[in-house]
Amino acid sequence: MKWIGRWVVSAAALLIVAYFFEGIRFDGVGAAFVAALVLGLINTFVRPIIQLFTLPVTLMTLGLFSLVINAVMLLVTTAFVDGFYIDTFWTALWGSIVLAVVGGLLSLFLED
Repeated sequence: MKWIGRWVVSAAALLIVAYFFEGIRFDGVGAAFVAALVLGLINTFVRPIIQLFTLPVTLMTLGLFSLVINAVMLLVTTAFVDGFYIDTFWTALWGSIVLAVVGGLLSLFLED
C-alpha cells in the first residue's frame, strides 16, 4: 500500500515540474500517472546498470554526472509514455533537479 502513496507523490511532483517548465508537458493527468510508473520502473531496473557503467565518469566529476543520468532517465521515460513531452536535454536536466527537490518535499507528507 505504501507504493501507491509514492506513486501519487511522483505523479504530483511530475505535474508540478511540468507547471514550472514550459518545455515539459503532459496531455493529461493520466499521462502523469503513467509517466510516474514508467519512471519508477526505469529508475529501479535500468538506472543501476547505467550508474555502474558510468561510475568512473561520475567519480571524476565528483557525482555531478549523476544529474546527467537523471535527465537521461527522464528523457527515456518520454519515449515510452504517450502524452509526456520534454523539448530539450537542458529542460530535462533542470526538470530532473527540480523533480528531485519537489519529490523529496512531497514525500515528507507520507507516513513511514
